[in-house]
Amino acid sequence: MQASINAKRVAIVGAGPSGIAAAKYCFAEKAFESIVVFEQRSSAGGLWNATPQEWDEAAFTIPSTNAAVKVDEPLWRPKVGASSSSGSEASSATTSGSSSPRTVGGKDPVFISPIYDRLETNIPRSLMRFSDHFFGDDVQLFPPHQAVQEYIVQYARDVRHLIRFETQVVDIRLQDDPVSSPDKHGKDSWNMEVRDLQTNTYTTEVFDAVILANGHFSTPYVPEVPGIREWQTAFPGSITHAKYYRRPEEYADKRVLVVGNFASGTDIASQIIPYCKNPVLISAKSTNELPAPPSSSKRELPTIASFNVAGGSVTFANGHTEHNIDSIIFCTGYLYTFPFLKSLRPPLITSGYYVENSYLHLFYAPHPTLSFLAIPQKIIPFPLAEAQAAAVARIYSGRLSLPSYAEMKQWEQDLLSSLPEGGSKSAFHKLPFPKDANYINMMYDWAAGALQKAGLENDGLGKMPRRWGEWEFWCRGRFPAIKKAFSEKGEKRRDVTRLEELGFDFEKWKMEEETVRH
Repeated sequence: MQASINAKRVAIVGAGPSGIAAAKYCFAEKAFESIVVFEQRSSAGGLWNATPQEWDEAAFTIPSTNAAVKVDEPLWRPKVGASSSSGSEASSATTSGSSSPRTVGGKDPVFISPIYDRLETNIPRSLMRFSDHFFGDDVQLFPPHQAVQEYIVQYARDVRHLIRFETQVVDIRLQDDPVSSPDKHGKDSWNMEVRDLQTNTYTTEVFDAVILANGHFSTPYVPEVPGIREWQTAFPGSITHAKYYRRPEEYADKRVLVVGNFASGTDIASQIIPYCKNPVLISAKSTNELPAPPSSSKRELPTIASFNVAGGSVTFANGHTEHNIDSIIFCTGYLYTFPFLKSLRPPLITSGYYVENSYLHLFYAPHPTLSFLAIPQKIIPFPLAEAQAAAVARIYSGRLSLPSYAEMKQWEQDLLSSLPEGGSKSAFHKLPFPKDANYINMMYDWAAGALQKAGLENDGLGKMPRRWGEWEFWCRGRFPAIKKAFSEKGEKRRDVTRLEELGFDFEKWKMEEETVRH
């Protein structure tokens, strides 16, 4: 067991859903002298801040396999109004410890989001929500992205005073400290260099602990495939990534190949079918837990073997070739990147396939005063990040302790050893159901075991997330079928707000189960 951390100054990178959850749980500990949330955008919400018009083609390389990226430079657009979910919050935000509003210019810094115009969640709102904040009763069961953005802005209200908007983290360095070692991490100090995007001025601040909540949907992954470079040279602009997809009309009368069949690939393919030349081609290497129904408008193909400039053709792993392809959309996910941690040794990122030197997908094992939220994939992100935040806040306040460095490293080695031999380490952070549900409950139980402290809610236990019970497991196991039933409603789906309207009734199911057992 390691010594308690007892941090006093905590930095949180990002005011998306995970960062807001971290701020709430740190604030609820009543243990920290300073909590600062650094957000490079003008509003809370992270990637849910949709950027419908922007396209930074210069920042997108093909192939895209390098995780050693630079900190993003913002695009700029005129402010559309302060203190709204769709506009800037920065003009009325205050810096931590300050009572006067920041002075901002006439433009907002914009960082491209992967949110597309017609995106709806693939998780029912009753399952995806935070424990202490509900969606409105009139919001459709699978909310559109605008409703999610508004939800996060409202969720952030009581910690908004902790957020420094339009402030970008450019470098984080562990201070040289002769007593700082993997088993004496309580004395860690982190130098954080930040940039005020409005004034382009740089300052450095020191924190005892840093929570990374900047997400992992920034750097597109586009694999190196024979002929892809030549294709891009011959047909510039014909290859894109789901991050830059916005609306289906852009593919009118085009022959389109979608690469990848998980959430975004399936959704994008379905959206463009009414506009593109049919069938839309879908290349995939595995099955999807949210499969679309069979359709003559789609042709499923295996992985790509090569791109051939002659005839605009693509050959697949089974030897089949498709000709005259106009557009290719890679829905192949993202690389893990932390561009502000280049000096960290041992590193968190090398290949970008997974976060290295980690413990429980959450802590940097050599110095766990550095942590990162919502890294796992195939999860329900909001409740998982909230459960993580509850544990991290208690670790940093000293109410919970971590195991030894050797034990934390062993956790990583055991997980790596469990992956298929010779396979990609991209499976390292995947927690498909029920692993994600069990992880949430493990985090809850860990947080619930913290030392009690007078003055905290729940009789000294402190702020607590939601522990998943029978309903959550029932809903999580069925949400692919629920989403399918929702989508089949067509335009009428917008009127559906409850699971029961789609024939999914937990209480009825429970009664039937009881009848079967007896």
